[in-house]
Amino acid sequence: MKRAHPYNRDLALEAALDLFWRKGYHATSLKDLEQALSMKPGSIYAAFKSKRALYLACLDRYFHAGLDDFSNAVAQAPSYLEGLASYLRGFGAVKSPQARARACIVVKTALNATEEDAQLHEQSQIYLRRMRSEFEQCFKKAQAAGEMSDEVDPAQLAVQYQADLTALRIEAQHALDADALKWLADRKADAVLALGQTQSA
Repeated sequence: MKRAHPYNRDLALEAALDLFWRKGYHATSLKDLEQALSMKPGSIYAAFKSKRALYLACLDRYFHAGLDDFSNAVAQAPSYLEGLASYLRGFGAVKSPQARARACIVVKTALNATEEDAQLHEQSQIYLRRMRSEFEQCFKKAQAAGEMSDEVDPAQLAVQYQADLTALRIEAQHALDADALKWLADRKADAVLALGQTQSA
């Protein structure tokens, strides 16, 4: 089990994120957090105020890491559409069953939050909207660069793209066969690239 030094916030958040990923928000007890973070209850509350605040900090860390991954995939690609496709393919390239089982914690929070978890649900929706906006902006840039037709709607493409990502993450969570997951990711990536082929035609 991953353990964190009590004074290293980054390691503590990574350890807590791993624990919340595996057990979920409600099933994670203070005793679980003590063991995973190697911190006493008083130290946990002094550092993070509450279990809910710790979860929100983990959610924020995960969101910004995902945003950085997406930005890097686009920046390293020769075109915007290829960057979008590359990011999708990345979800089919992970071989470790444990890593593939780590479905997006933002999506899991949005789906599993109860009525008492209004703050968690609201924050997850904010992150999902922000990511969809990033996807839309990327499609707009592809359109402005002449990579795809002016007739397509970047906002609608962003909705579809986010839905495809969610589907891949859910299938990964269900431990879909690695080859099948790669095939699915490749098909969704090919659909993005086909937008450029339509423009060429």
